[in-house]
Amino acid sequence: MQVEKLWDKLRKILDENQILRNEPMKRHTTFQTGGPADWYLLPRYEQLAPLIALLRERDTEITIIGNGSNLLVGDGGIRGAVVEIGKAMQEITVSGKTIKAQAGAILGSVVSKAGQNGLTGMEFAAGIPGSVGGAMVMNAGAYGGEMKDVAAKVKVLTPQGEMIELGADEMEFGYRKSVVSEKGYVVLEAEFVLVPGEKEEIKRKMEELKRQRISKQPLEYPSAGSTFKRPEGYFAGKLIMDCGLSGFSVGGAQVSEKHCGFVINRGGSAADVLAVISHVQKKVKERFGVELETEVKLVGEFL
Repeated sequence: MQVEKLWDKLRKILDENQILRNEPMKRHTTFQTGGPADWYLLPRYEQLAPLIALLRERDTEITIIGNGSNLLVGDGGIRGAVVEIGKAMQEITVSGKTIKAQAGAILGSVVSKAGQNGLTGMEFAAGIPGSVGGAMVMNAGAYGGEMKDVAAKVKVLTPQGEMIELGADEMEFGYRKSVVSEKGYVVLEAEFVLVPGEKEEIKRKMEELKRQRISKQPLEYPSAGSTFKRPEGYFAGKLIMDCGLSGFSVGGAQVSEKHCGFVINRGGSAADVLAVISHVQKKVKERFGVELETEVKLVGEFL
């Protein structure tokens, strides 16, 4: 009865094809693992605020995801509602030196749009597989650049259902973190201010970074990118390699032999991936006394 009541309430906000029941999360994560979400919801921009309000009013547990590129979802799945800020929220607009992108837009698409309009400064993000929303949450970065370098404003939804705009200084960007998670905000869109550049030079730089990624990262396998945060004074990949863990595997999960900072999925479960992560953390702590924190976020029920 409760399920039927929630379905009826959801249908007042979303279309039927925006509501999925018992949806396997392996379809929505780059690790390609994860059991079913009780509810999987795909709102458009204007539907998000009333949807979140409804779920909170009903005390339904809410998990916000982007394109699932930084998540390890447990094999037991996710209870409550997963709200995807993704395919239905990908609008990107350019005005002068400013690019405004909805939270579901993929970073690579934003960088491409910038290049097409002769705007430089964001090339570092071309190969980051995440969405704009996720990038704001964790101050995503690569090749010496981070979101804090280019983000000017971020529009968020507060837990009270109010839409507010935060300046870059109010985002409290740090290493793989921001104020978003701390305050329980939901990112709606971000505004980037770039500088004019030569289109050919921007294209050349993007192609060079792409070549570096292909040569150094195991892009041919499902993963969530860099599995661990960079410990101060060290490189996670080197610590793992120096522990002799290159190629270490449990079931279908493995420490990449191409780049030890990546745990890849070769047909395993979330439990396999978590077992590899835990073993790596244990061995690095034993040998070097360094605590490796995951950059990947663990969500849901692990069996």
